[in-house]
Amino acid sequence: MQQQSPIQSDADVEMPVWSHEGSSRIPFWAYTDPEVYQRELQRIFYTKHWNYVGLEAEIPNPGDFKRSSVGERSIVVARDTDGSVTAVENICAHRGAQFCREKFGNTKEFLCPYHQWTYDLKGNLQGVPFRRGLKKDGEVRGGMPADFKPADHPLNKLKVAVRNGVIFASFDHDIESFESYLGPEILAYFDRVFNGRKLKVIGYSRQRVPSNWKLMQENIKDPYHVGLLHTWFVVFGLIRGDQKSRLVTDVHGRHGAMASTREKEQADSGVTKGVASFKEGMVLHDKRIVDVKPEAWWNGPTVVMLTLFPNLIVQQQSNSMSTRQIMPRGPGSFDFVWTHFGFEEDDPDMSLRRLRQANMFGPAGYVSADDGEVLEFCQESYEQEPTRSTLAEQGGRDWGEVNHLITENPIRAMFSYWRKVMEI
Repeated sequence: MQQQSPIQSDADVEMPVWSHEGSSRIPFWAYTDPEVYQRELQRIFYTKHWNYVGLEAEIPNPGDFKRSSVGERSIVVARDTDGSVTAVENICAHRGAQFCREKFGNTKEFLCPYHQWTYDLKGNLQGVPFRRGLKKDGEVRGGMPADFKPADHPLNKLKVAVRNGVIFASFDHDIESFESYLGPEILAYFDRVFNGRKLKVIGYSRQRVPSNWKLMQENIKDPYHVGLLHTWFVVFGLIRGDQKSRLVTDVHGRHGAMASTREKEQADSGVTKGVASFKEGMVLHDKRIVDVKPEAWWNGPTVVMLTLFPNLIVQQQSNSMSTRQIMPRGPGSFDFVWTHFGFEEDDPDMSLRRLRQANMFGPAGYVSADDGEVLEFCQESYEQEPTRSTLAEQGGRDWGEVNHLITENPIRAMFSYWRKVMEI
């Protein structure tokens, strides 16, 4: 059966005018305008883009499922009895009720609570109560029309891509392959973390951030702020502007990788001079939080932050690893879900180390709490004066590969792509 299309025509919707050349000056309305946001949902989240929806480690057994999101739309990811991974929209084909309310579970079938229409784990309709009516006193009461065919009424199925334990989905069944979508350079960074080793989920964090979803993608594509905003990073040297670094994007500018290497002995290069967040007298009572243990698979960098457009951040900061899923909830809000993970092969010491270092991240993390707060500050300004523009010209006005952290290059790359796909 032909899949239901999420595409809505926006050809007649007039977009605001981007008054500057290039992508280094971003208008505030790009983060606030409701029509722009609706076009983003259709052109970025619902067509032509792969969205991260979970890890295979979250649904290891037949019948396991998790509720996730693509854009604003609720979906259910499941492990079928044949071992394959499926994804369906969380909307019953009968009256449109969301049939799944649990975040995780195990089931043999999907049952809508409203009228008990039943689907298999691939989303095919299996049962309709009183499909042939109710017979009483020799009379048939009700029943579906004679030409009703269950095969014509499945759940809305998404296309699924699984690579090395990570699950992506798309409403667009004509989308390019996941490998082509990432491109060779970004795919290499993806495979650096996800190289086929069995993953192990350590825990979750969840928050709602009162800002536009793009600001979180930008935040991880913005190395300029890292050694200025984050007291923890600049004081304890986990990542600093004078470290050996590399920033790359895919050919379109949509995905990015920021890799940096912490030196064993960090000389005073003046990088902390005059930096307000640097607290010279700040010490840790428990230094295990920043005790980095090199891992062979790192192949150099002690931190790699990977941004896969539009909704995934893959974090490897020291020994702490997580996926961060972005789920937009209107122009000025998004849900942010952190899945902290390790590998099944980790020994107890490494498992504890990953868990301990995870305290730097998440909604109340020693580092990440800073990000959530400043993104809110930005959004408040954008909503007050949408005619103004941000300035992202640190390191120039173009974009490409960079070997240092004092740049806003990846932000310009992302908005160069955004303007093309949005036709703005």
